[in-house]
Amino acid sequence: MIIDTHTHFGEPSRPNDLLHRTELPVVYEELAVPEGVTGTVVVEARMGLEEIAWLSGLAEDDPFIVGIVGDVEPSSETFAADLESVAGNPLLVGVRYHDRCCRDDRAAAASATDAAWRRTLQSAELLAARDMELDLHITHKRIDLVIELAMRVPELRLVVNHIAESRPLEPKGVNSRWAEDIHRLGEYPRVYCKVSNLVQITGLHPVPADVGFYAPTLDVLWETFGEDRLIYGSNWPQIERTSDYATAQRIVAEYFGSKGQRASEQFFWQNAQDVYKWPQRD
Repeated sequence: MIIDTHTHFGEPSRPNDLLHRTELPVVYEELAVPEGVTGTVVVEARMGLEEIAWLSGLAEDDPFIVGIVGDVEPSSETFAADLESVAGNPLLVGVRYHDRCCRDDRAAAASATDAAWRRTLQSAELLAARDMELDLHITHKRIDLVIELAMRVPELRLVVNHIAESRPLEPKGVNSRWAEDIHRLGEYPRVYCKVSNLVQITGLHPVPADVGFYAPTLDVLWETFGEDRLIYGSNWPQIERTSDYATAQRIVAEYFGSKGQRASEQFFWQNAQDVYKWPQRD
């Protein structure tokens, strides 16, 4: 079993869609099923509650979609009401927080003193109470936000997206600042890391296809999170800007396969099930 926990579906004709081409489940499955993928957790590709309804509509006739991470903005003043309006959807397994530094590098950084950040902390408590998770789209420079969430709401499952968006590899090896920041997360047992976007963040064209190139980065993640807190995600279709789907998956399959059968199973589906707790689908 392989569950890809980071895919995006969308159509450019839809308002506010962040994708630039039509990408629907049938297209994704043609690529993923031959690689052994058995299901996907879809992550929002546009802002707004309408996205959750649209994705749920796609999932009605396609059990390949096992869960949805929706856009219910945790910093919003209306978060509680917005969450209440969609929380009855069994496929909604979590929501995603976008740090402003990820969405717009020119924006002022959020801090614990910001009203928006205080609302985010309150929203985290509501998610924990509903046994939902929170995906975090951040850079490694914002690890303090993850740590504060982990300390304030220790029962909440947190998933750092895209290995904390950065370029962890430098000409002389792993970015030491990135490694130090990642290691800080190791002591918080409900913080997970999604190994997604791995080939994209190299910044190279074409990307290296040899697992050895990525091993130093993956070693840092393995040392920090071990076999029980790392999760597979492809970031399709964005991944195709730099690599084909099969190559990107093979890289992580080789690495985690070398750690043993249990580690591979944990990485490819079991840890994701523990985090997202998607409903059983036929």
